[in-house]
Amino acid sequence: MAIEVVNLTEADIPDAIEVIQRAFADDPYFKWVFNPAKFNKQRNYGSLEARCRWGIDNAIFQVAKESDGDDAPSRVLGVSCWLPPHPAAEPESWYSWAQSWLLSFRQFLNNMRHMGRGGLNTRRYWIWKDRQREAQRQIWDDPRGYYFCNIVAVSPEAQGKGIGKKLFQAVTDRADEEGVKCYLESSKEVPNVEIYRRMGFEMAKAMECRDGKDVCMLYCMARNPKSKR
Repeated sequence: MAIEVVNLTEADIPDAIEVIQRAFADDPYFKWVFNPAKFNKQRNYGSLEARCRWGIDNAIFQVAKESDGDDAPSRVLGVSCWLPPHPAAEPESWYSWAQSWLLSFRQFLNNMRHMGRGGLNTRRYWIWKDRQREAQRQIWDDPRGYYFCNIVAVSPEAQGKGIGKKLFQAVTDRADEEGVKCYLESSKEVPNVEIYRRMGFEMAKAMECRDGKDVCMLYCMARNPKSKR
């Protein structure tokens, strides 16, 4: 079985969403920020669909596909979304602002269609965003910006086969060539932190998201570019 990493297309979106939903079903952050009794999978699908459509033009959104070398359709086994580096001193472009507005509008329409946020605990969401901003202010010291790994997901049956590594290398190799740092956040300390360490990431901060007695820990990791010799 050959695996190829390619840019996400609209035709890939349904399979990509299925991979993301299955891979994150037991994610600690996912379980903390969503009320399982009110979770609406269809609403979540619509939210991810809007994100995917935005990401095709505004992020590094890629899929890992199984290729058998024949005419059979390739199967999506993994998904990744990275935000490209943005210099801290550079203002957001009008294009970027408009694209962000369009994404927000699509998310609003999706919430209206499903009459709510599908179990999303907005208080916890904003707790996480506040902690994330604080962590990035402390960690991000390169004025050129960072490649930010926003999503990486592999189908449960395909995990442990190096697919996640291929998705990472598609971007970390580029970061190495450009001399740019990378950054990620993971809510699974075991086994993810050690896996990411093997790919050159180092622990930068353990980020606590607390809502009363309920706590979700996220592990912030950064990677320096590697010289090619």
